[in-house]
Amino acid sequence: MTVTRRDFLSASAAFALVPALGGRVLAAQPPPREADIVVIGAGAAGIAAARRIVAANRKVIVVEAAGQVGGRCQTDASTFGVPFDRGARWMHNPETNPMIRLARSAGLDIVTAPAGQKIRIGRRYARPGETEEFLAALVRANRAIDDAARKADIACAAAMPKDLGDWAGTAEFLLGPNFCGKDLKDLSAVDKVRAQDRNTAIACRQGLGALIAKLGEGLPLALSTPVQRILWSNRDVMVETPSGKITARAAIVTVSSNVLASGNIKFAPELPKRALDAAAKLSLGSYDRIALQIPGNPLGLSRDDVIIEQSNSTKTALLYGNIAGSSLCTIDVAGSFGRDLSAQGEQAMSAFAVEWLTKLYGSEVGAAVKKTSATRWNAQPFILGAMSAAAPGAQFSRRILAEPIGAIYLAGEATHETLWGTIDGAWDSGERAADAALRRIGGAKEATPAPAAPAAKHKRRTPPRSGAMN
Repeated sequence: MTVTRRDFLSASAAFALVPALGGRVLAAQPPPREADIVVIGAGAAGIAAARRIVAANRKVIVVEAAGQVGGRCQTDASTFGVPFDRGARWMHNPETNPMIRLARSAGLDIVTAPAGQKIRIGRRYARPGETEEFLAALVRANRAIDDAARKADIACAAAMPKDLGDWAGTAEFLLGPNFCGKDLKDLSAVDKVRAQDRNTAIACRQGLGALIAKLGEGLPLALSTPVQRILWSNRDVMVETPSGKITARAAIVTVSSNVLASGNIKFAPELPKRALDAAAKLSLGSYDRIALQIPGNPLGLSRDDVIIEQSNSTKTALLYGNIAGSSLCTIDVAGSFGRDLSAQGEQAMSAFAVEWLTKLYGSEVGAAVKKTSATRWNAQPFILGAMSAAAPGAQFSRRILAEPIGAIYLAGEATHETLWGTIDGAWDSGERAADAALRRIGGAKEATPAPAAPAAKHKRRTPPRSGAMN
């Protein structure tokens, strides 16, 4: 039996915010010596902030440590010959999300993810009655977490019903690792409950990484320019990089919560302990994607099929098959199991993917796989993980992280209280931080339209899908 997208998403976060490889890599260029506002990071939040500042006719420079735009939105269009989002895969809220309008204006193709997720029980698909049992278990689990969150910010695992039977493992995977990259024992119940409805999943056919790169065109960017230290006060900032120093009246810092907490960027004076503690309590979960090219469709999948399994173990995954009608399939691994697997390297990850598919579809799968590739976001030094998820008792940390610190404004999905873990939340946080920074420096000179991305040459409450980012 096929599970409808609404039923499936009402129980899971379906694809979170994981990263990718698709922006054009450029060599470092000396940045300008001064700007009105300097933006640290060229992911969705940084690009959104920069566009807002340019529209206000103020001078901005975006400083990015990596050699490409996108952050955790990266599209690889070369490895398999079709666009492959290694990171964030979905946008949400089509009625209010400005990125969708901007994507269409740029000539990119926006599509709604098709319905049709399925459950595998061993070598067969779940029967209608079994699917109904699963959905009922999922609804009960969601309600239990909702009820618990009204009383205290406990771990989601502590709120889970104890009698979910054969569906306990599957529910735990969908509500925890697949939702935010963390096991339920490490996830705040209040954070999960406050996650805004992300039922409608919207994709960019060219890839979300390609979309962010397109929206960043025309902006003043300094790529391959890692920030070493930020000197700040209530009046101004100075950003030190290997290519030189930049002075500005304000800075918008969009690095991930893990990078912020790692101390890789030095601050003088040091950031308040309150902000660093908040970043640590909003650490990134682990969410990676193993891509397999499987010609001939030996799994008998439909276009854009999504498959989960009935599992009694954390050693499970999610299959996204025949992407855009191609022979490309991805296996998503997350949570503590995904973190441990990723630490073993790409070879181990690919071996698991083949082993897992063999368990579900038969031994001929291994011979059918022609090419593989895997993400390892935890090992990416400028990101260090997937999407943020609040520790039990720490949902309040999101509001703390969004507080101004002198002339510094923090942005990114971790600062968003309801759209955390999504590209939507990252974009919105960037715009909000830009508005706050503009107010600090005196607002717009004479507002001009935001730079339009160049046109393409051709043409019950539901938990979040994953897409900062999945």
